Amino acid sequence: MVLKHPFVTEKATMMLENESKLQFLVKNDASKQDIKRDLEKSFGKEVTQVRTMMTMKGRKKAIVSFADEKAAEEILSRLGIM
Repeated sequence: MVLKHPFVTEKATMMLENESKLQFLVKNDASKQDIKRDLEKSFGKEVTQVRTMMTMKGRKKAIVSFADEKAAEEILSRLGIM
């Protein structure tokens, strides 16, 4: 499993509301394909795009878009965050 946990900040919440995208902290050696595979397997939602970046603290963050507009909100509610 390459996913660590959802990355929830004020900016991430605005991205969720405006663009239906989620942010996750992932293992530093995870590829975009690994992240996509894990998300689709864990939550059963089709992932359309994965963007990755390194944070200032040296952790890898993935920004994920889904095919279904409501998928991001549904996933966070399943995890008990929203």
